[in-house]
Amino acid sequence: MDITRRRLLLSASAASLLAALPVRSASAAEADGERLLTNATTLLTGTAESNARPETADKRAAVEKDARDHLAAMDAAGPDELFAGLELGSDEAALETAHRRLQEIALATRTPGLPGDLHGDRGVQHRVLDGLAWLHEHHYGDQSRGYYGNWFVWEIGISQQATRTLVLLREEAAAHRPELTGAYVDSMDAYLRNGVDGDVDLDSRFHTGANLADITTNRLLQGALTGDAPRIRKAVADQLTVFATIDPYHLVHGVTDGYYADGSFLQHASVAYTGSYGKGLLTRVVQTLQFLDGTGYARHEELVPVVHGWLRDGFAPLIFEGWLMEIVKGRAVSRADGGYADVLPVAEAAVDLATLSADEDAAALRSYVKHLHSTAQAELDPSGFVSPLSIVRYADTVSDEGVTAADLNPAARSTAFNAMDRTVHRRPGYAFALARSSERISKYEYMSGENLMPWFQGDGAHYLYLSGEDQEASYGVDHFTTVSPYRLAGTTVPAEERRTVPELYGKPYYDNPEHPLHFTASSESQNTYVYFPRGTARHSGGAVLGAYGAASLVLSDDVAFRDRAKLPDDFTVYRNARATKSWFLLDDEIVVLAADVGDPAGRTVTTTLDARTAHPDDRITVTGTLRDGRRWTGPGSGDLRLLRYANATRRTAVGYVLLDTPPVRVGLDVVTRSRRVVRTANPDTSAVRSVFGVTAEQPPGAPTAHAYALVPHADERALRSYLRGPLRILANTPRLQALTHRGLRLTAANTFTRGPHEAAGVRIDGPASVLLRHRRGGRLEVAVSDPTMGRDTVELVVRGRSLRLEKGDEAVTVRRGRGGTRVLVDTHHAYGRSFTATLR
Repeated sequence: MDITRRRLLLSASAASLLAALPVRSASAAEADGERLLTNATTLLTGTAESNARPETADKRAAVEKDARDHLAAMDAAGPDELFAGLELGSDEAALETAHRRLQEIALATRTPGLPGDLHGDRGVQHRVLDGLAWLHEHHYGDQSRGYYGNWFVWEIGISQQATRTLVLLREEAAAHRPELTGAYVDSMDAYLRNGVDGDVDLDSRFHTGANLADITTNRLLQGALTGDAPRIRKAVADQLTVFATIDPYHLVHGVTDGYYADGSFLQHASVAYTGSYGKGLLTRVVQTLQFLDGTGYARHEELVPVVHGWLRDGFAPLIFEGWLMEIVKGRAVSRADGGYADVLPVAEAAVDLATLSADEDAAALRSYVKHLHSTAQAELDPSGFVSPLSIVRYADTVSDEGVTAADLNPAARSTAFNAMDRTVHRRPGYAFALARSSERISKYEYMSGENLMPWFQGDGAHYLYLSGEDQEASYGVDHFTTVSPYRLAGTTVPAEERRTVPELYGKPYYDNPEHPLHFTASSESQNTYVYFPRGTARHSGGAVLGAYGAASLVLSDDVAFRDRAKLPDDFTVYRNARATKSWFLLDDEIVVLAADVGDPAGRTVTTTLDARTAHPDDRITVTGTLRDGRRWTGPGSGDLRLLRYANATRRTAVGYVLLDTPPVRVGLDVVTRSRRVVRTANPDTSAVRSVFGVTAEQPPGAPTAHAYALVPHADERALRSYLRGPLRILANTPRLQALTHRGLRLTAANTFTRGPHEAAGVRIDGPASVLLRHRRGGRLEVAVSDPTMGRDTVELVVRGRSLRLEKGDEAVTVRRGRGGTRVLVDTHHAYGRSFTATLR
């Protein structure tokens, strides 16, 4: 396939990709199809050699147990059941479960080295095929009765399970039920109702990103099963579109789902989703590359480096000591099985991709796998990998003394994922993750009874991960269960009790198909106003200079409140508070400025400076210094200048420098709640956490401002040093927020309005995010970004003697100007990118 990486990354159309597929002879296509099926089977089952390794014992035991349990359920089934107790006919999830159980039994019969005698048992294989035929006859083959509930189950979920079963048992199916494969493929095509003529529709909003990768992987396997080479070529060509970097100014098929140049990943058009759908896309693509290895359908040298880039720039910044950060999980933050387990698919993809990569990239990936293994605070369990081969590769990598553990990113890095309104700032001892939103990016994701109380998760909520902590006790599902949704760290929230979607409407979605906006479970209106509403402000972004960063956000209402006049009368909308916020991301501190904090509706507003959770038995102390210099011990309220939260059990601490805030309330309470408060499908088990919170309340009236710093791992001496510097707030207004750090010789500014803004000898024209750092030899480093994504140029004037451009991005022009040096940055179609230059 003659596709250069440049053409691929410039989002070539599906038609051009299809035209670039090589024309294979019939004999070559047949051999390729057989190789594809062999690759797929080996990936799922492992080999006799891999399964003889002790590292795969737990995996093999789990495969055996699942199959035995499912066979016992088949033995106990009633006359209208396939599995005892699994009621079919009205619940699409139950039908998918039935197909999955058959696939898991089939897997056991093909997996070498199981502890029992299931491997190679033709009688069991016949039971599986007969069960598949029974499901098709009674619950799947009649398309007029099917396709109820969730579209995903019919177009992707059932197809994946049935296809894998047919791949695993293809030889026995040909002999025992020769009609079954064809019948299932025909039905799977018929259920692809968001496609065209039983195939993928690249213009469909359902056939994008991770969903498209799932569908096309299923279809290429189906093509191999039926000897349909054109189907395989079409499936590969369609999947290749997900490799293309999304260019928001030249969308192909209108698709915004996928990876962006800054490492961002979106799904559902506007949800920051690396940690869920992005993870799924990574898994599926790497599996497909392995399926296609050795065939004539893809050139790995063009594709593998693209996926390596996803790992380096999209995933690695978001994983801290084996924990995948909350800011990119959407509704999955409410699931009980996240956290460290979320990293397993990333580790498996990395270890498998290394086998397909060139030497240098392969070495970097193996080093990264060893880094994940060695830094995770909870042991990563590779028995959860899909493939036994991956388990062996993982074991060989982490035990290889010749492989040095190394992150794909430097230990100190600030990353602006501006295409998905996220910011990550890392230092060796901590990581700070920030969730923003805008008219481009959703404030949150709620769906299917998951993430029931999400309302402020994209309104500047932050997560401060401390090195050495078990993040399972600090974040994860229990964090959202025990921390009030109105008191998430970093948020500004009006005094108002909100109700969940099921509480409001009696079901997991708003149902009103007769309204002109046509509200159904999967309608566009449901997406826009219920599942993942966007904000209404344009301003959300930030700049990066080396390892330092700045971010900003104008807090806004969501689109439902804006559009309330055209929504149904029984549709509930909520109004947000107001604030203009900045985060300045330095070495030892994260400085937060908030201006114009208040509420146009006249409600009390609460800003939460931070919220942390811990095990209830941890030894926690809260101490501080009042503005009059007296010592203070919490919890309680006070006009504080300094505050320190210390967890002696975990040997961690966070300091707070209250540069300019009203009196705060410091809470420390043991909270017990059922995990079902955040997700209806969670087990009704109690989460118990010690919940620490620092809040500032703004009563109705004139807006106020806050300025404070978070200081990770601060001891008391370090915290007291802030009483005499090094931070100086230059401005904190709705027009301009800026500071200087004396020790770093760094000035950072966010501007929000039109016209000139002055700070520390720099004039900034219009809204921008700017960092300046003075270095030795009279050099001045500059970084500029457009946080509105809409400006053609950003102009600075650096006061004082004239400076010349020593080096910089092509978009930066420097010339002498009136009163100093004029720096003009071409930000046209830059989509929040930071442009840097060094002046001298």
